[in-house]
Order: sequence, then C-alpha cells, then structure tokens
Amino acid sequence: MDWKPLTDPPIAAISTPAAPAGLGVIRVSGPEAIPVAERVFRPRNPHRTLQSLPGYTAAYGHIHDREGDIDECVALVFRAPHSYTGEDVVELSCHGGLYLLQRALRALLEAGARAAAPGEFTRRAFVNGKMDLTQAEAVMDLIGATGRLAAKTALAAQEGAVFRCLSTLRDQLLDAQANFSAFVDYPDDDIPDLAPEMMGQTLESAERLLTRLLSGFDAGKILREGVDTVIVGSPNVGKSTLMNLLAGCQRSSVTPIPGTTRDVVEETVRLGEVVLRLADTAGIRQTEDQVEAIGVDRAKARMETAALVLAVLDGSRPLSKDDRSLLQDLPECSIVLVNKVDQEIVVDKEYIEAIDRPIVYISAAKGEGLEELTCQVERLTGISGLSESEPLLATERQRSCVCRCLECIQEAHEALRLGMTMDAVSVSVDGAVSAILELTGERTSEAVVDAIFARFCVGK
Repeated sequence: MDWKPLTDPPIAAISTPAAPAGLGVIRVSGPEAIPVAERVFRPRNPHRTLQSLPGYTAAYGHIHDREGDIDECVALVFRAPHSYTGEDVVELSCHGGLYLLQRALRALLEAGARAAAPGEFTRRAFVNGKMDLTQAEAVMDLIGATGRLAAKTALAAQEGAVFRCLSTLRDQLLDAQANFSAFVDYPDDDIPDLAPEMMGQTLESAERLLTRLLSGFDAGKILREGVDTVIVGSPNVGKSTLMNLLAGCQRSSVTPIPGTTRDVVEETVRLGEVVLRLADTAGIRQTEDQVEAIGVDRAKARMETAALVLAVLDGSRPLSKDDRSLLQDLPECSIVLVNKVDQEIVVDKEYIEAIDRPIVYISAAKGEGLEELTCQVERLTGISGLSESEPLLATERQRSCVCRCLECIQEAHEALRLGMTMDAVSVSVDGAVSAILELTGERTSEAVVDAIFARFCVGK
C-alpha cells in the first residue's frame, strides 16, 4: 500500500449507526474518492477495478489494510455530478461489526482520505448545488421522523417543496424589482406591472402565501418534535391506567390506594401522528401528607407548563371538590377524559360541558375511546390540518426568514396604499427578496451554514 499524499483528500465516514448489524456502509466522497477507495478494495474480478466502473455500478471483493484482508465488501461507485454530494462517491458495504467498520475506515484514512465532519456530505451537496438549505435541513428531519406524516412532510421538503414555493415568490418579486429599475431609467414609459392595482395584487398574493406557511409552523414542530403532555386528575380516577395504556406497558403503579403515584412518571409514546412526551402525575387533592403534597405541587407545576393537558375524571362517581377545582383551572390546551365508561356514568356532564374543553369518553382499563382521543389530540395540536404534500417550515431559522419576508411585504403594501414613491416600495420588496435568499441559502453567511450542519450526524 504505497501512495503519495493527496493535496485535496476526499472525506470518509461510517454512514450506518454505531451498533452491530448485518450490514455497515462507509461512504467516501471527493475528486479522489475512487483512487483512494481502490487502494483498500481488491475486486474478485481483477478486470473490474473501481476506476473502470461507470456510475451506479457495483463490484464484489475484499477490503484490506496493511495487515491483510478485513472483510468481504461490495463497492458501489457514483460518478460526479450524479451522486448525493455531486462529487465522485464510493460506498463500501461490508458486515456491520463495529470492529470491522472502524478498521475499514482507518484503512481509508491511511490511504489518503480524511475523517468527515458532522454533516459534511450534505454540506458538500449544498455547496455543489445538489440541494438548497431547506432541503438540507429536511435530511435530518427525514432521518428522525417518528411517524408516517412526519416522514412524508420531511420527504416533501427534502425533494424541494419549500424551495419551489419560495422560489416562485422570489421570481415574482425579482420581476417587480426589474420593473422598478426600468421605471427609474425610463420614468416617462408606461409599465403596466407597476400600476398600483397590479402591484397590490402581487403583494396580496405574497402575504397570503407567507401567512399560510407561518400558520403551519407550530403544528409542524409538534409533528417533528412531539408535544409535552401531562396527565392530571384526582386520585384513583385512572391516570396511571391511562399512562400504561398509552405506553403499552406497566409504567405506573395501579392500586386502589389514593396517593400511590407521588412523583412524575415520564414516557414517550406515539398516538396517531403525534408523539406525546407523556408525564403521569400525582393525584391532585388537598392532603396533609407532606411527601404526597410535594407530588401534588409538581403535578400543578407541570400542568401550567405543559403544551397539552389530559385531565382525567372518574365517570362512575360524582364530581368531587378537587375535580371541580381542577376543571376550573384547566388551560385552553386541555382535553377532558371521562374515564370508566364501562361502568354506570353518574358524573355531572352538564358541569363538564360548561368548561368548554374537548371531552372524550374512555375506558382506560379496556382500551375504549382511544380513536376519539387520537382525533382530538391531532385536532388540538393542529396536526389534522397538515397535508403531507404541502410546504412546511422545518426550523426556527426558516420561520425567522419568512417572518422578515412577510414584514417587508406588508411594509411595501402599506407604502403602496399610502401613495408613496416607487422607490419606497422597492426598498421593502428588496428586503423581502433578501430574506428568501437567506432562507434558501442563495445568499447567507458562513456562520449560518456552519450552525445548520453542526447538528448533523457524522456520515450524512
């Protein structure tokens, strides 16, 4: 294994999780990726060298280092620009043992590659024009998707849904800027697109588009990250039984003794398309027990900060003073669950309905009412209003850019309504274009790009 150092070494990294598996993949990317990979790969057929293979072609052989063979290997060659990064890429697939993968990676580094930084493969794809920043940010959302809708919306963004939406708006605004320039150079000419009515329509259309994008952000964030959810209620109403039902296992102790749960029990579960970061709390009641009182205080504190509250009542008994107090204190982001519907219902329904919160009748012990609870959770969190193909903002950075763009569009519209000069309108439109270019990465700082790819995993 004799070679000369490369002036522009390709990058290499293990692209599969750091855990034993049937298969592991090491990715190499860069102008010299194929020569470097060839130094550690010996094809079974000596005539099928990596240098001789066209793109999208594989060869079977062995990967080796100075000490000898490491493992059987399949090498898949991608030729620039038709690869993920836009560069020459080789993917080496061998058995997924951690020792084997680490040794194979070390062989590549000794052969002239360098270790890839977090997100460097996707960063190169962005730099080489294979994707814009919104598509790059969607890559990690796609990897981390926890449900069908989350995966679908992330895939739509990764395939350019957000970029296409905003690039259309960008082109309309750039056309307006061109008309502004023409007006400055030829003020006596009649430019129809600069008529207040036409310009007003363009700005109104932009406002509607940007407002619609912003309206889906909170629900999209919940879809990706989940929602902090707390189960509250008086003792023995079925909170722990509900927790165990949602978790699918025995996470909370269930006994007929009031005050069994004295601390917050947490679990992450998926209900329909929503991930609930769930907390089962102590029964809320007046108590002289100092230890139980601490649990009650923690339950109240979690209820105040949670994004979603599931308030459980025992439908088989009248409302207690503690039940009524709880109902009066419920925040807007609450669903009232009337439990034990498999028994005779004697609870005061009129009092509960007057609270004006969604009500779901369930039997946590028998698993009844979960479908209705799922619908109410998706409705309250806004998930039910999302479309898997509609553009969805994925990060606070994207949201901030769209907010600035909308503010500039509104300023331009206001200047137009007040009869201000076209120069004043043009300044605001220029600000809107700049915000879009920053969002897509067509005009952004190195610091922003660094921050985006810093959260990526190595190997992607």
